[in-house]
Amino acid sequence: MSESGDLVVVGAGPAGLAAAATALDGGLRVVLVDSGAALGGQFWRHPPLPAQEAVPTADLHHGLGAYRELCATLAAHERTGRLTLLLNHHVWTTARVDDGFAVHAVDRSRAPEERTVVLRAPALLLATGAYDRQLPFPGWDLPGVLTVGGLQALLKGGGVVAGRRVVLGGTGPFLLPVAAALAARGAEVVAVCEAAAPSAWLRHPAALLRNPAKWAEAARYAGTLARHRIPVRTRTAIIGAEGGAEGQAEGQAGVGAGAEGRVAFVRTASLDADGNPLPGTERRIAADTVGVGWGFVPQLDLLLPLGCGLADAGDGTMAAAVDDGQRTTVPGLYTAGETCGVGGAALAVSEGRVAAVSVLTDLSAPGLPNARRLAAERRAVIRHRAFARAMAQAHPLPPAWPAWLTDDTPVCRCEEVTAGAVRSARADDAAADHRQVKQLTRAGMGWCQGRMCGPAVHCLVARDQPYAPAERLIATPVSLGALADAGESTPDPASDPT
Repeated sequence: MSESGDLVVVGAGPAGLAAAATALDGGLRVVLVDSGAALGGQFWRHPPLPAQEAVPTADLHHGLGAYRELCATLAAHERTGRLTLLLNHHVWTTARVDDGFAVHAVDRSRAPEERTVVLRAPALLLATGAYDRQLPFPGWDLPGVLTVGGLQALLKGGGVVAGRRVVLGGTGPFLLPVAAALAARGAEVVAVCEAAAPSAWLRHPAALLRNPAKWAEAARYAGTLARHRIPVRTRTAIIGAEGGAEGQAEGQAGVGAGAEGRVAFVRTASLDADGNPLPGTERRIAADTVGVGWGFVPQLDLLLPLGCGLADAGDGTMAAAVDDGQRTTVPGLYTAGETCGVGGAALAVSEGRVAAVSVLTDLSAPGLPNARRLAAERRAVIRHRAFARAMAQAHPLPPAWPAWLTDDTPVCRCEEVTAGAVRSARADDAAADHRQVKQLTRAGMGWCQGRMCGPAVHCLVARDQPYAPAERLIATPVSLGALADAGESTPDPASDPT
């Protein structure tokens, strides 16, 4: 199957929705593709359409008015045939062709059946978002230990509360809405462990003053946590998790249960300025679920094979390098949202609109928005980016977090590579970055392809340099049958009439 248009947008989160709507209003034919079953991405994640009325999740979302307005715009253009919307389509690679770009996807809307799809357009806009950044600790591989993003995804995607007694830890404002949502749905959130100190925000007064909505949002979460009597412990981290006898019996029936069964206890400790646990401050807390999040990593899987240049995002990661119109270093390739550095939904929406205007300009489309509106969106991008940089500086990774790890702590869970193995590779001067560690130890060669362990392995061997994921031609698991089908069905670009 082949589809073509003026613009292919990959990702139907805030950035992708805003970009697609702006491009459609400007007169372009757009193909919007996303792996989810509903529009919204991770931020506006919803249950599949048949279940949306049965699983109320409206209270878990911000900016639903903007979301519904964008969805209505897309629906109107879909009725006219200008928009081709492809949900449950997983893009596994992108390539440059003579007339623009070819986007290769697998249609999984009729799973387990898979169909290959090739999307073609002279312009490509990638809005693939980000994924949770994790730092390992002893016991993080126990059943019941999840990412904070995973806990929220279960809530938004199906109204599922993952546990009854929950401890959250890591750093960043994202811990607060997840704690509030879990408590509102009946979970006992025993503690929120924030590794940073609130006073760090005082060093960034300009960013705070220019974004009053952020403070209002934080105040609402603080009120919710206070009503539910949830303690927020600053300068504190989760440094270990333990299984229990009850958890063992429960966990042995499940796939991937560890030798100690499901998590039963969490160990926390206060941290010094570098992130070292302070002697005498350790606590052991009973919990059946743990949520951990250390910010996010831009998802660059589809940008790297196209040769997109990268830039330091300021939070320990690399992001796509773009100009003030969201153009990448590759002609015809645009990106918006968390791929440019993690900054939240409001920033993503503004970047998506700016990127779409650049596409309209570069393709000489008839319907450019007025200059005043474009200038306002660019000012919003600058303001939100400044806040994102301040947030990264106020919530850094604790420099000494590797001190929490014992040598037998798994770092790569897929391939069961321990911290000791990674340290040995570094000590022998055989590995200078996470790619060489992968070659020596197999860390990052498992099912997740380094998404969970890559940032941590990088910190263990090259913490002074920002993390960039390894380039992979295949961005998501795809069957050999789908690959064979793609090879047989993809026409020669030189002879393709589209």
